[in-house]
Amino acid sequence: MMKTILIEALKSAGRIQSERFNTSLYVSRKESISSIVTEVDISSEKEIIETIRKSFSGHNLLGEESGFINNGSDYTWVIDPLDGTSNYAAGIPWYGVLIAVFDRQIPIMAGAYLPVEDILCLAEKGRGTYINGHKISIQPVNLSDALFAFSTDFTHDEDLLEKGIVLYKYLMKNARNIRTTNSLVDLIYVLEGKFGGCINLFTKIWDIAAPYLLFKEAGGLLTRLDRNQLVFELSERAVNTNYPIIAGPELLVKSLLDRLQAL
Repeated sequence: MMKTILIEALKSAGRIQSERFNTSLYVSRKESISSIVTEVDISSEKEIIETIRKSFSGHNLLGEESGFINNGSDYTWVIDPLDGTSNYAAGIPWYGVLIAVFDRQIPIMAGAYLPVEDILCLAEKGRGTYINGHKISIQPVNLSDALFAFSTDFTHDEDLLEKGIVLYKYLMKNARNIRTTNSLVDLIYVLEGKFGGCINLFTKIWDIAAPYLLFKEAGGLLTRLDRNQLVFELSERAVNTNYPIIAGPELLVKSLLDRLQAL
């Protein structure tokens, strides 16, 4: 039942996005010049929440636009209704929907949907990761043979910005090349083997909760770039927490973390 609702919520939001893509949108700025919201973000999240509440009205909700709605449940749905809003608003087809379901602090189900390519990724704790119904596993890759995604956003944190420049230079010298969509597309391309890995210096819980489980169940690794333990906090404070992350095949991620620590 929960899986059925998850898929329905993903695809319902995806339909809204497809219908409004490349149309005139009202765009407003949120916390920085890199962070915007459109009416499609709002309507997508509303559709997702309504879909969830039809069957699980007592569950908690943590959405990018709605914040944390605490109903006192052990279950929490973490929602990114339109990941890649800047791309979407510019008419670039790098966007989609992310939803994860937590049992207390543990992600037990995750989904990602790319409406343009009709790609549906699903993972259940202990049951693997599937893309359009086919079970997948992340294969080992050498950095020198791989395209690598690197994303960042506006920041007042000069130290983090400088670190990002150092990381970017390292990847330019050691990867085949760098590509980025700064959205869930990067992470799905890693799962599919199109990209070798992904670094993103600025993500929030709704950006990575679903991908975390998708990677874990596919035999990959999505973790914090600073080597601190990745802990998902399901609370009001969670909306303000930044997670610098790296994702990819486990051996490549661990090797890169070792190398990057020395930079």
